[in-house]
Amino acid sequence: MPLGTTIPALPARDVPASTAFYVDRLGFTTLHTDGHFSVLQRDDARIHLWESGDTSWRGRPDLAAKPVVSGAESFLAGTASCRIEVTGIDELYAKMDAAGVLHGVSGAGAQDTDYGTREFHVLDLDGNLLTFYLWR
Repeated sequence: MPLGTTIPALPARDVPASTAFYVDRLGFTTLHTDGHFSVLQRDDARIHLWESGDTSWRGRPDLAAKPVVSGAESFLAGTASCRIEVTGIDELYAKMDAAGVLHGVSGAGAQDTDYGTREFHVLDLDGNLLTFYLWR
């Protein structure tokens, strides 16, 4: 039984703002958005953004006894990551550098890893990590 396409679903505090970031800064196209959920695509890469905006946990004195379990807590945004395989890694790096979205560890350019990739890292509006990589 072969597996099919995998689509990362990343949490975002403000889906409309995050959608605009992916379109304006990362070059994605919006296939669907309703303000709480977006489907974005760039070439063969597809990403879903889902609203992680539940702030009901803030200021609650009973969190230890009754934890928040909505699954959409605002503190989840920025805790996810995904890896996106690309071609033309250095050209894409230059575009992402110009867009000002690189993770601080990627300031020196795409790096070769000891596990066979050349890659760099980007942070989205919430701090979710996107790693763009090329198999060497």
